[in-house]
Amino acid sequence: MTDSVYERIQANAKALKVDLYAADLAGFSQEQNFTAEQLDAISKVFDYLADRKQETIISTLLKMSHLPMKEPKTFDSFDFTRIKGRNTAEIRNLPTLSAVYARQNLAFIGPQGIGKTHLAMAYGRECCMRGMKTYFLKANELNQKLSDAVKYGRETTTINSLVKPSCLIIDEIGRCEFSKTNTRMFFDFIDRRYSKDGPNTTIFTSNIGPDQWGQFFGEDSSLLCALDRIFDDATVYMMSGDGYRGRKLKTVSVEIGDTDGPNAVQ
Repeated sequence: MTDSVYERIQANAKALKVDLYAADLAGFSQEQNFTAEQLDAISKVFDYLADRKQETIISTLLKMSHLPMKEPKTFDSFDFTRIKGRNTAEIRNLPTLSAVYARQNLAFIGPQGIGKTHLAMAYGRECCMRGMKTYFLKANELNQKLSDAVKYGRETTTINSLVKPSCLIIDEIGRCEFSKTNTRMFFDFIDRRYSKDGPNTTIFTSNIGPDQWGQFFGEDSSLLCALDRIFDDATVYMMSGDGYRGRKLKTVSVEIGDTDGPNAVQ
């Protein structure tokens, strides 16, 4: 059933955080003898204001996400035709964002240049487009963030900042080693994300499988507890094949030398 003009205005007013109810608006329009054309014009104004607000929200989420803005990684720019095998449907369905709504984690595992980070970034960007807070950082950036938190006494604030995003992306696990203290903090925010309400996913990329992550974390007990929570409900994409990088590489062979003898002037 199609919503009335009053209900459409009310829905947009709610998005704008304005207390305006369809019944009240209908009564007011009768008092003022508004025509259908006038009500339609009012509805279009509210449509415009609501759209502008949503655009502002998305723009702010993208800026705060730490995702690349100049050349954004999107699902549209990922070549899904290169995905082969029995389970292609699962990876092709990533744009539905079912994982974040189902509160499941994701991990993309495979060699460099195969598209792991592209897919993780595309997922985070799509979350922003749907109004969900996203934060992307590489493992070495996370490690430094945790070290700085300890150094400056910001542990609680830092952990809170890593718990808040609906989509947290940690790229390149295995590129640095986490100290015992940082490993414990890693467990702390993973533990809190595990029990948080609402849409929620933590995405990891790595060249190595989770069974080998222990060599990069300083305390086995904290890491094991973190991994238990990360992969309690998760999908791990084990990716293989040829990498994307170097596909635009052009090699030019030239020969340098005198063409008209040893004393030729060039």
